Amino acid sequence: MAAPVRFEVSCEDAYDYLVAPANRPEWQSSLKAVAEVDGADGVVGQSWDDVTTVGIRPRMELTDADRPHRWSEHGTWRGFRAVLTLTFTPVGSSCDVCVSMHVTASGLARPLGIAANRVAPVTVRSDLRRAAKILARR
Repeated sequence: MAAPVRFEVSCEDAYDYLVAPANRPEWQSSLKAVAEVDGADGVVGQSWDDVTTVGIRPRMELTDADRPHRWSEHGTWRGFRAVLTLTFTPVGSSCDVCVSMHVTASGLARPLGIAANRVAPVTVRSDLRRAAKILARR
C-alpha cells in the first residue's frame, strides 16, 4: 500500500467530502461531471456515472461504507472493472487517507488493465492531495 495522504481535517470531514459523488469533479482530475446519481451519499448501493474528460462513462457503485473509517467503490465500463478502497486514520486533529486500487480487464483489453494498475494509484494519490488542499482552504 502506498504512503497515506494527510488531510488537515477530521476523518469525518475528509470521508464526507470524498464519498459524495457531487464533489468528485472538484478533486478528481479525470472527471468533467457525475450523472445519474441514485441513492444517498455514503450509503452502500449508491451509484452514479463518472463522466470523464476522455469520454468514457463508467458506472460506479459504493460497495462498503464504514464512516469514518473506510469506504469502497467499484466501477465498470465495458470489459474493465476497478475497485477503490479508501481508509481513514485519525492523526491528532488531522486524518491520513490510504488508497488501495485494483483494475482488471477482460479479453483484448487485459494488458490495459495491467498497465492501469501501475498508473491509477499514482493518479488517485495526486487527486487525494488536491482534495486535501481544497478541504484545508475551507
